[in-house]
Amino acid sequence: MMIDYRDPSTIARELATLRTEHRDLDLLIERLQHDPKADQFALARMKKRKLRLKDMIAYLEDKLIPDLDA
Repeated sequence: MMIDYRDPSTIARELATLRTEHRDLDLLIERLQHDPKADQFALARMKKRKLRLKDMIAYLEDKLIPDLDA
């Protein structure tokens, strides 16, 4: 899905979606870390996904902030 980075409302909707996914993943990771039977490879993949989501969120938040040099 392509995001129109010029449209603040589109960015805001995408941010909400990413934040929800990040929060849900955080809760799942927290639970699995306390489960000795948890698949450690799946847990590592979830942690990487969570970091990618954090980076995507930061990128989109930067897009919403007006450029002060302009």
